This record gives sequence, C-alpha cells and structure tokens, in this order.
Amino acid sequence: MQVIRLEALSDNYIFLLHDRQQNIAAVVDPAEAKPALTKLYELQAELVAIFNTHHHSDHVGGNKELIQRFPQLKVYGGAEDRGRIPGQQIFLQPGDRLQFGDRVGEVIFVPGHTRAHIAYYFPPQHPDDTGELFCGDTLFAGGCGRLFEGTPTQMVDSLSKLRSLPDSTRVWCAHEYTLKNLQFALTVDPDNPDLQTRYEQVKTSRSKGQATVPSLLGIEKRTNPFLRWEQPALQLAVNSRDPIQTFARLRVMKDRF
Repeated sequence: MQVIRLEALSDNYIFLLHDRQQNIAAVVDPAEAKPALTKLYELQAELVAIFNTHHHSDHVGGNKELIQRFPQLKVYGGAEDRGRIPGQQIFLQPGDRLQFGDRVGEVIFVPGHTRAHIAYYFPPQHPDDTGELFCGDTLFAGGCGRLFEGTPTQMVDSLSKLRSLPDSTRVWCAHEYTLKNLQFALTVDPDNPDLQTRYEQVKTSRSKGQATVPSLLGIEKRTNPFLRWEQPALQLAVNSRDPIQTFARLRVMKDRF
C-alpha cells in the first residue's frame, strides 16, 4: 500500500492510498475533490473508498464530488457521526477492521476533538515495515487537536491509545501545523534536547517548503507535550501534578498561543 500525500485548502493534507497490484485507491479525509481526482487520473486508478476520521468540512468537503465521479465507492466513518458525513454508508465501531487491498486496518475510537472522531491504523505486515496511522485532527506532529466536542479526560484517553502504538508508526495527520506546534512546545519544555533538535530541523524544512508529515510516533513521544503529561518538567510548567489537569492546562495555553 503506497501512501501519497496531497495538499489541499491552505494547510490540509489528503492521503491517497494506492494498491498497485489491483490499481485501486482510497482517500482519507478529502477536504476537496480536485487534488484527489488529479492524482487518481494520473494513476488511472479506481477509487473504491473514502475513509473519514470525523465530520468537519475540511475533512469531508470533497465527498460529494468524489461520489459523483465514482458512484460505486464506499464512504466510511464513525458510527457516532451518522448524519454528519456526506454519503456515509459504513458506520464503524471501535475495534472494527476494514480491508483495503492486501492490508487490514483497525478502527480506533479517539473522541476529544469531536465526540465521534476515529483513527485508522494499518499495522505493519512484516517486522521491518512501518505501521500507518491516519489520525485526522486528534494527534498532530508536535501537537493535538482542539477540544470542540470532548473533554480533557477523553482526549488523554484517546491520545494514550495512539501513544501505545509502536514507535516506528508513521503519523499521517491532516494539517501542516508542525512549526507553530513546536514553537509552543519550546515555551513549556525548553530544556528538552530532542525537542530543540526537532525544532531546528522543522524550521529548515519549512523554510524550503518541505512537508513535515508524516512524522514518527517515537519522535512524538519524545517531543510532543500533548503526549507527555506525566513528565515532571511539563507538570512544573503548568503547576500541576495531575496528568489530566496538566494536559488540560497545556491545551488552554496552546489555544491562547
């Protein structure tokens, strides 16, 4: 399964999954149809599925046009998003599995950003492979999503599920927010050498117009403050020893950053 990153809107990413053997494709969170259609025509591939993580318009905005062009495709989303995702036909529950080509994906329920948010995880097929995590707006490179419909407790639980995946997992998040996320991270975790190094690398990459997605989950565990709520330095930064409260205070600080 090849993962192709497509740019959309001002800072969104759409991910096109391509099975070369069958020449079929799926798209994750099509913010708009045009980038996906351009790539599909280039590949001469048949679109068989849309995998939506949640209902926000910058993740489902291309659904209707893609359905019109490929009326046989199936639209997947969380069961709790029923009625909110255009064209949704498959209503996924936590722990469900789905097939794309020769890969089997797992559905992880990750409420917090929205009440119905899900992530799609494709485990590695072989020991040397990477897993692929499509996490929408739950986990970002260097950050996490705002809490629009969920609570800090829900988000910590959701991020804990993602944090438990292997370090080699590639994190395909839906926005290019990394540089600003790391700028904030340095204000609360300034003595973290891994974070300092990552910030310089990302600053260089963005100055050249290079994408910072995907990231690796192992790097996120070492540098992303929203996966590090038990760390004493971060608890000190927000004056709390409680993990949930630490996360909540970090999120409020980021909202104001």
